Amino acid sequence: MNVQSWLRRIRKGSSSPPATTTSNQNDEEQLYGITGELTDLLKSFTLETFKNFDLQDEQGAIDGAESTSGIVQKDLSNWQEKHAVLVLSRVKELSQLRFRLCPRYLKERQFWRIYFTLVKNHVAKYELHAIRLEKLKQIALENKKDQNTSAYEVEMLEARKPTNLEPATSLE
Repeated sequence: MNVQSWLRRIRKGSSSPPATTTSNQNDEEQLYGITGELTDLLKSFTLETFKNFDLQDEQGAIDGAESTSGIVQKDLSNWQEKHAVLVLSRVKELSQLRFRLCPRYLKERQFWRIYFTLVKNHVAKYELHAIRLEKLKQIALENKKDQNTSAYEVEMLEARKPTNLEPATSLE
């Protein structure tokens, strides 16, 4: 499910995120960079923060790339989508601000582009950490797969060895 459809359902009040334990919530919040510092920063955002943000240079480059390549790229990474869902559920001020801005003043993708630009200095290290963890998981899976393959290869090689059924003769 993409973040926009989930956010629309939340806005209508028909769905809520699944409940998790406090420990899991804290771990998840930490993984996605939702800290007290970020929460305080988000509470300082106003309508004018978003309305007055200049996206012209960035928007032109993205629109140009999409029209020449013919491929529309996904706006948010998986990490960013999960971060957005968590931050909207944890920081009601941002959720209310987004509700007032979208779609009246900004499109959903513009809102998130501005948001991630504004919080880039805070969340970049968390996103990088998540990318590194994902790469480590992939490497571990590949290593595990290689180890399993190696075991099968050894078994097959041992099965191919000719067995010597003649009794050993001694030279004594």
